[in-house]
Amino acid sequence: MKFGSATPDDAIGGVTVHTLRQGAFVLKKGTTIGPVEVEALIRAGVKEVVVVRLEDGDVSEDVAAADVAKAVAGDGVTVERAFTGRANLFAARAGVLVIDRTAVSRINNVDEAITFATLPAYKPVVQGEMVATVKLIPFGVEAKLRDAAVAAARRDVLRVAPYRIKRVGIVSTVLPGLAPKVIDKTLRVTADRLAPAGATIIAERRVPHDEAVLTAAIKEMLDLGAELVIVFGASAIADRRDVIPAALTGAGGVVEHFGMPVDPGNLLLIGKARGVPVLGAPGCARSPVENGFDWVLMRLLAGLKVARRDLTGMGVGGLLMEIVTRPQPRISPVTDNNCNIAAVILAAGRSTRMGGSNKLLAELRGKPLVRIVAEQVLASKASSVTVVTGHQAAEVERALRGLNVTFVYNPDFGAGLAGSVKTGIAAVPKEAGGALVCLGDMPLIDAHLVDRLIAAFAPDQGMLIAVPVSDGSRGNPVLWSRRFFGELMSLEGDAGARHLFARHGEAVAEVAVDGHGAFLDIDTPQALAEVQRG
Repeated sequence: MKFGSATPDDAIGGVTVHTLRQGAFVLKKGTTIGPVEVEALIRAGVKEVVVVRLEDGDVSEDVAAADVAKAVAGDGVTVERAFTGRANLFAARAGVLVIDRTAVSRINNVDEAITFATLPAYKPVVQGEMVATVKLIPFGVEAKLRDAAVAAARRDVLRVAPYRIKRVGIVSTVLPGLAPKVIDKTLRVTADRLAPAGATIIAERRVPHDEAVLTAAIKEMLDLGAELVIVFGASAIADRRDVIPAALTGAGGVVEHFGMPVDPGNLLLIGKARGVPVLGAPGCARSPVENGFDWVLMRLLAGLKVARRDLTGMGVGGLLMEIVTRPQPRISPVTDNNCNIAAVILAAGRSTRMGGSNKLLAELRGKPLVRIVAEQVLASKASSVTVVTGHQAAEVERALRGLNVTFVYNPDFGAGLAGSVKTGIAAVPKEAGGALVCLGDMPLIDAHLVDRLIAAFAPDQGMLIAVPVSDGSRGNPVLWSRRFFGELMSLEGDAGARHLFARHGEAVAEVAVDGHGAFLDIDTPQALAEVQRG
């Protein structure tokens, strides 16, 4: 292949290497020079143009790209017509992308002119998704190099394994403290995972975390025709002799491998019973966020065997993004005997809708509203109480005189709610595992409600946000795990943190409440008069 500058007349038959612009004249890269182009170049005053010409024994970039792409495309993969030296490959069906890594490397080692890139191996793909591309760097290549790349490929370098398993049985073990709604949410997340593969949950059982009972449940799923059985344990598998692996063995199965170098997902167990794959799911599988469980599940749904060497080979790239609901040893777990939840009362607002008076200082049953709130929180299991002041700070502090609270001042109280939230969160003691954010104008909340929210806070079960709920509406106060403090500190303006509920839906524990105490905040004189009459 010849490459270099030429006069317009000598450039006939060559292909432009660069886009050429001169005044209003534009000649695009990749244009084959003919008489019309020569005349236009001369008219534009162009003296030289850089072109490339194929020689005997060369093939064009499109021909070479197309030939290599056709050679690597296996079952379930289609090839798009090559253009500008690129041939793209697409999934002809939904499934899991299977790649011969060695063959890909062989092709890319033939010559720097030929490149072959793919999506990650074993990635779930949908029909029509681009899965790979062959790109020729120059405008042409020696035919012998094209032939070497084709020879380096072998059948099914790239294929899409279709989903084969459609019937899935789920067994969830139960221990005291594991709320039914946690299992309900797990089933919804699992159904969503299975949906792209066209698989469904044919049956689900909830049984005590007991070897004998679990053994019977696994057998029942097999009897019902499950092609895959998933066990979600109320307690994580700690050893090959633990309840879940022992139950699998008791059902006539075998544990093929326990543990994987993917985090989250370390505590996954894979086995088989009656020829049917059985998965002992890690705790992170309750979250919809990608984790090691996904990597194994999708392969199994496509009928691909997952051997021990496959699992042990997942270490590179196996450190995945943090899942917020995942237990973290560095944060002390919160239990009924070890609740360290700090309360933050927001009392900095200007009460603009009250017509001039400060609603927090208005009295109900002879006490300022903010004092009623503070006394109830102090009577709860909250470990400390911090009050964020701003507007009329001195008056608010006087209203709380004698109470065991700490005051922090928000100098930007006029900018909106977010500033007060950030001021309060920044003041939470370091030893606290979470913060209960209360509004100072909600006098009908009580210590019992606060204690119920604290009781619902269960980090070891992924319950990291506790909120009162009635008829589908969420009220206040809200308990936030320390894991969300970074996001709370990024709030701006007068917006609260409600959008975090949607972002972290799997972490929300809803506490059903009666009455309107968790929903009534005093914003107007009318609201104050109504609560005073009540």
